[in-house]
Amino acid sequence: MMRVVSGKCKGLSLKAVPGMSTRPTTDKVKEAMFNIIGPYFEGGTVLDLFGGSGGLSIEALSRGMEKAIIVDREMKAIKTIKDNLETCNLTSNAEVYRNDAERAVKAIIKREIQFDLIILDPPYKKQQIVTLMEIFDEKNLLDSNGTILVEHATDIELPEVIGNFERKKAEKYGICAVSVYHKRME
Repeated sequence: MMRVVSGKCKGLSLKAVPGMSTRPTTDKVKEAMFNIIGPYFEGGTVLDLFGGSGGLSIEALSRGMEKAIIVDREMKAIKTIKDNLETCNLTSNAEVYRNDAERAVKAIIKREIQFDLIILDPPYKKQQIVTLMEIFDEKNLLDSNGTILVEHATDIELPEVIGNFERKKAEKYGICAVSVYHKRME
């Protein structure tokens, strides 16, 4: 059972994606993640490239982000994300796309959007975190005060610095690790 942990949608139940292709972030880890980066926001836009059930971007919206772009390549995930947004009455705050992460980024670059929060929670077996972050850096997709929140397996060692992003925090929770990156100040 997953729930929205805090904010205007606190306590609402979220559906998990049917099947075994995604692993939802536990409420405990979700709460810890948002305590590191927030816990609340005054507006802003979030990009979630491996949406799964939408739980992380819905949490960000519940805590004050205004808009979310949520991407996943699985049809089951897209349906689950839309159902969960509806449950939380956040449908009008989100754009949901069925796409591969790298192709979605190419489409986003054309729109010239900058994000306040980028969430990367890729399937543990298929890590492309560094490649994606290099693109975010090169195309300036993160606002100067923005945050990149990465959830990954504990056995994945991410670099301290990726392009102009510097890891500010790294935590481990069982088999899952969380790394938080910010732009380096000149």
